[in-house]
Amino acid sequence: MALRMWASSTANALRLSTCASKSPAFRAFSTVLDDLKYASSHEWVKHDGPVATIGITDHAQEHLGELVFVELPEPGKEVKQGTGFGAVESVKATSDVNSPISGEVVEINSKLADSPGLINTSPYEEGWMIKVKPSNPSELANLMGSKEYIKFCEEEDAAH
Repeated sequence: MALRMWASSTANALRLSTCASKSPAFRAFSTVLDDLKYASSHEWVKHDGPVATIGITDHAQEHLGELVFVELPEPGKEVKQGTGFGAVESVKATSDVNSPISGEVVEINSKLADSPGLINTSPYEEGWMIKVKPSNPSELANLMGSKEYIKFCEEEDAAH
């Protein structure tokens, strides 16, 4: 209980939210940042000026386990909201990664080729995947905020 209170107070101080699994045998907490938008397929996007940074959420990487390979598109490729742009492979499974917004890929995180585990250790900082020049920034309105995403995670975990 003390650890949960410490985690909650630390999260509040850092402007983070937590997503708790409801499993009685195992209680995991995923980090959810307040200033990002989230897709139901567990990707995040941070729109900052003319560029949006995209990656997979802490919740997603926890469910996937240790990542061993990341497939990313080439810069210049067009991505479309809700469609795949790459894949992540873990010791458990391979999963497609969908783009939460449409646009042109302007940069990829080349560090992930040699260090895919950056997504596990730092999904929102070092583990970002692509940067996109959005073609339709209004698509951000179709995504969830942090509170909606936390609720979504809790409901999804409870259903499994």
